[in-house]
Amino acid sequence: MNELLNASLLPQQTTLFTVWLLGASLGLTACTASCLPFMGTWVLGRGGSQLQALRDTALFVSGRILAYCLLGALAAGAGTWLAQALRGGTGNLVIGLASIAAGMWLLRPGGAHVPCGVARSAGGTPPLLLGFSLSLTPCAPLASLLAVCAAAGSIRLGIANGAAFGLGAALTPLLVLLPLISLLGKNLRENREWIARWIRWGAAAVLILLGLRRIFLAI
Repeated sequence: MNELLNASLLPQQTTLFTVWLLGASLGLTACTASCLPFMGTWVLGRGGSQLQALRDTALFVSGRILAYCLLGALAAGAGTWLAQALRGGTGNLVIGLASIAAGMWLLRPGGAHVPCGVARSAGGTPPLLLGFSLSLTPCAPLASLLAVCAAAGSIRLGIANGAAFGLGAALTPLLVLLPLISLLGKNLRENREWIARWIRWGAAAVLILLGLRRIFLAI
């Protein structure tokens, strides 16, 4: 599908449905491979309920849609500069910082005993940030989106194209995989408090290492 929606062809005759298909081609393929290590680790380490996993997944998807809307607007106003900046390592730097922040959240003192309301509100930030930052990963579909928005030359159209792309990218197997990972974590933790602590710390360490790797790629 990516070949059919080549970046050089899209600007010639582009509709919102075409851009949506481009986003779907990303969400159903590369998105899962690039995002699962981050969000799968987060959901496993988070140790929340199935409802919490669904909420985190929704926040992750919302972060992606928000990012694509912003990228569309910036590309419409800045032209090809944005695509060059992302290829230069800016995207990997932002992803790395967001991943480290998520890992640090899991390591916070007394994290397992904070009030439910506080945990719900504070814990929603990492998946939102991960969704936003992972949208900056340089790839052919994103480059095509930025080319379309730059050619449009209208911030309003850039936002519309970004939203259409984001809604397409929201169609991802992560919608099923993340709740399943949460269920696996719940079964592992059941009546095993010591395992819960090690899973949490291990997930935090993985997120921090993934973040450091992305930062090194950006340097």
